Amino acid sequence: MNTLTTLAYDGPGPWILFFPLIWAAVVVFAVTVLRRTVWRARRAPWQSRVGGAAHGEQSPIAVLGRRFASGEIDEDEYWRRLSVLDEQFGRSLKDGPA
Repeated sequence: MNTLTTLAYDGPGPWILFFPLIWAAVVVFAVTVLRRTVWRARRAPWQSRVGGAAHGEQSPIAVLGRRFASGEIDEDEYWRRLSVLDEQFGRSLKDGPA
């Protein structure tokens, strides 16, 4: 009878790997939730959530577009300054003018 009991238990088997995967998923989920809620709220107000300073109402490209629209600068000046800002902020000309 003793041999029958010994042969019936072969150890934990491959399911033992399932539990560390569950804990890893819990940790990844917790970090993701914290990054999207708590840690994002602690950012400074001047730090944009998407794209940094290149996007938004007070971005240099938007200010340049408003100056061109109001007639403060001419078209040549606008395109020259826009090319410099595109290099600095990484925006491509495919996006269109500001």
